Amino acid sequence: MNDQSAAAAPRPADGTAAGVRALRVESNVSLKPYNTFGLPAAAETLVRIASDADVRRVVDHPQYGRAPKFILGGGSNVVLTHDIRQVVLKIEVPGMRLVEERPDAWIVEAGAGESWHDVVAWTIAQGWPGLENLALIPGTVGAAPVQNIGAYGVELKDRFESLDAVDLVTGRSVTLRAGICAFGYRDSEFKHSLASRSVITRVRLRLPRPWQPVLGYLDLERRMHETGNTHPTPQQVFDWICAIRRAKLPDPATIGNAGSFFKNPVVTPEQCRDIIGRDPEIVHYNLPDGSIKLAAGWMIDACGWKGKSVGQAGVYERQALVLVNRGAAIGAEVMTLARAIQESVYGRFGIRLEPEPVVV
Repeated sequence: MNDQSAAAAPRPADGTAAGVRALRVESNVSLKPYNTFGLPAAAETLVRIASDADVRRVVDHPQYGRAPKFILGGGSNVVLTHDIRQVVLKIEVPGMRLVEERPDAWIVEAGAGESWHDVVAWTIAQGWPGLENLALIPGTVGAAPVQNIGAYGVELKDRFESLDAVDLVTGRSVTLRAGICAFGYRDSEFKHSLASRSVITRVRLRLPRPWQPVLGYLDLERRMHETGNTHPTPQQVFDWICAIRRAKLPDPATIGNAGSFFKNPVVTPEQCRDIIGRDPEIVHYNLPDGSIKLAAGWMIDACGWKGKSVGQAGVYERQALVLVNRGAAIGAEVMTLARAIQESVYGRFGIRLEPEPVVV
């Protein structure tokens, strides 16, 4: 591995003048440690980004400025099927702070490179609740708006204030509000017109006051019944969510995975009634707009996929929505398994499952 920024020379490798901080550039870097699936792939060029200024240095760079870019955060929402020839921007912007304390909300800010779960735990410890339902979601803060992460009745957009990003064409820093981000179910403008164009560097979150727990999901209702605690504190909800997720989902540090592999499909009431007519036990949830969300994991399990494998890629034994690396999987095996599941579910339910991770 060649770290160009470490070379002693009158002029740094990124072309900046002497005395100006050089880009941290590495060549032929294994990405296996940088994706939670643990899939083998390499980056021809990797640049570590710790600030807005680093992004601007890339934009102004004579070699990297016009080259195609691949933005990499925690690698928890990506399936690598080959080596990456684009310039990989590894986002490592640090920092967590309280920006403002309002009568109706706490506004907190975190660098895009911070662990999302660490930020959730930090806000709870500081007495600023509101993110507890999103505990233990893997990945970095910068990836949270891209995916509009969500769990147990709360989505990122419900707690979003604004974010800072740097344009990869102009190098200009911008602050974006929710309207520009166009949040949807596991979706945002960063998957569309802003994909590979903007680098998110900081995210600000709005934590409403007074705090109101979100406890509508069955798993949380069971916890309240089991404990007899119908008025849990934010810390208790946080602990419950962590325990529920640990019981269902594998730790990427132990078993490679990218969390939920497929989106829960959203259908019309008519479609749902048709499916219920054939499969009365299908798990489904009514949404505020009148549509119905179906449980993709239940459908995959009903098709008999839980615990099955294709090569070294498998379906997790405790949760059929999670695909795992059983030791030495490659991206092609993961995608072969995913496509087989899609065909199976479509054949039985007439529903085409959509993957959550970005396939590269």
